[in-house]
Amino acid sequence: MPFKIVQEDITKMKADAIVNAGNTSLQMGGGVCGAIFKAAGAKKLQAACAGLAPLRTGEAVITPGFKLAAKYIIHTAGPVYQPFNKEESRRLLRAAYSNSLQTAVDHGCESIAFPLISSGIYGYPPAEALQVASTAITEFLRGHELDVALVVLDKSALEPGKELLDAVAGYLGDHYTETFAAVPLAELKQTEESFVEVRQLSAPAKTIDELIGDLDEPFSDFLLGLIDAKGMTDVEVYKRANLDRKLFSKIRSNKDYRPSKRTVLSLAIALRLSLEETDDLLKRAGLALSHAVKSDVIVEYFIINHRYDIFEINELLFKYDQPLLGS
Repeated sequence: MPFKIVQEDITKMKADAIVNAGNTSLQMGGGVCGAIFKAAGAKKLQAACAGLAPLRTGEAVITPGFKLAAKYIIHTAGPVYQPFNKEESRRLLRAAYSNSLQTAVDHGCESIAFPLISSGIYGYPPAEALQVASTAITEFLRGHELDVALVVLDKSALEPGKELLDAVAGYLGDHYTETFAAVPLAELKQTEESFVEVRQLSAPAKTIDELIGDLDEPFSDFLLGLIDAKGMTDVEVYKRANLDRKLFSKIRSNKDYRPSKRTVLSLAIALRLSLEETDDLLKRAGLALSHAVKSDVIVEYFIINHRYDIFEINELLFKYDQPLLGS
């Protein structure tokens, strides 16, 4: 854990293993496959592959990474898309991810980077390929600790469903406020002064000791109580939140820990909180959602529509060049 989307050249990824979506004969091809062979050293990599071919669709094998930053290359053969037999295409594509992930774990890998398998010349529609990839990876991660990256060269290769894109775009249009510059400075100052005056009238002076005594319980304690109230386990929460186990342990053990907004929102998604509950959780960390922050508005859309798949949310955040949820 966690699972992230990265815009990068996969041959430069510093993971324990990178995945080569190759052909069944394990011959050097074009595109990403060709780039991996060239970066690793085509002659040595081809020799290493010779004794492993042929490969059946969905299977995975492993070779050294040779000149790559990655220690290993895991080779898998994705399916050619069959529009009239989508179920079989899905089954084989899921197998390519699952077998690659298992191969990584079997060889002691702690991190792995994938391309979007079969979405190039094999014709798999990117939106469908992305859905299969996300499902296969997240299901595997429920039972394993592994850092997984889905690597694309440009955002056009990673396209969420049009219906969801349109819905989020509409919500942003209605709720996202890019700037407050349109508010006259004098009016803004008057509003601030009025607020200060009301606060002074409504809040009698208190000593430091009295103010400290009024503090809410620590974020860590409140979160743990919330997890118990929801009937969930720690492992279930940090995996659903796409958080690293070490980070979650830090939150649990350190009562003074102050999480980032991204971490709090990840936990809110994992706990399937309502918007009101999310606001309360953020407040416990001294934070708040803002309609002047695009990522906040996008996450808010998913919460009010009860869509709590953190990877679906991250697909949209990635599309809008926003920081992803999770570690």
